[in-house]
Amino acid sequence: MRIVSWNVNGIRAVQRKGLFDPFLERLAPDIVCLQETKAEQHQAEIDVNGFVEHWHSAEKKGYSGTALFTRSAPLSVTTGLPKRLVTKYDLSSDGFGNPNTEGRVITAEYEDFYLVTAYTPNAKSDLGRLALRHEQWDPAFNEHVVALKKKKPVAICGDLNVAHQPDDLANPKANRGKAGYTDEERSGFQALLDAGFVDSFRLFTQGNGHYTWWSNFSGARERNVGWRIDYFVVSEDLVPRVLAAEIHADIMGSDHCPVSLTIETAHDRA
Repeated sequence: MRIVSWNVNGIRAVQRKGLFDPFLERLAPDIVCLQETKAEQHQAEIDVNGFVEHWHSAEKKGYSGTALFTRSAPLSVTTGLPKRLVTKYDLSSDGFGNPNTEGRVITAEYEDFYLVTAYTPNAKSDLGRLALRHEQWDPAFNEHVVALKKKKPVAICGDLNVAHQPDDLANPKANRGKAGYTDEERSGFQALLDAGFVDSFRLFTQGNGHYTWWSNFSGARERNVGWRIDYFVVSEDLVPRVLAAEIHADIMGSDHCPVSLTIETAHDRA
């Protein structure tokens, strides 16, 4: 089974460029997870025949949002973080908005694993949303996936808005302490790994130069001056079934590129 994740930075924009269908044809995914859709389902003129669609759009028009397209129907699908965690971590409006109404999380249960796609709140260039991210969002999200892991293996994907290690961005020294590479954001990702999850890409590929997001300025993508902030993170018990974890940097249409995870499922083994 191949699962693909892509921050499309506006699904309608990708479709207008004529790049969404070629993306599907090229990667032939069984499941597609999208972030930053910036649309409701009825607004996106895309043809995904053969897929069951689940959308979690932001209340604010043209902002944030996630979607899940899947060839096999999940056993269940939930949107957002569980209410008990929203209450526990007081996840409410922080001056920028309410993260619970921004369409940031979809959780799908399949026969032998959970799939969680997330669009993690950006800390903002002035770090105005860093406190929300560090003290509330990351702990709540991590507790959510750890609870799932107790039931069956978990795969997490999406734009997690953090470069974890120096090899995950082209200019780590210059960006130390900036949004996406603060100690607080990096520690939130490390807490996920410490809780029994694994960065799947690093099972296969080490070193720098492997990025998933590039600024639109100064020819950053052409020069490969980027950041790796889009991930597939899997629970340790799923690792033996991971066959591949890839970055598809040559697929255009967004300032992010797609990433993919190929796993062996119970159906594959049957």
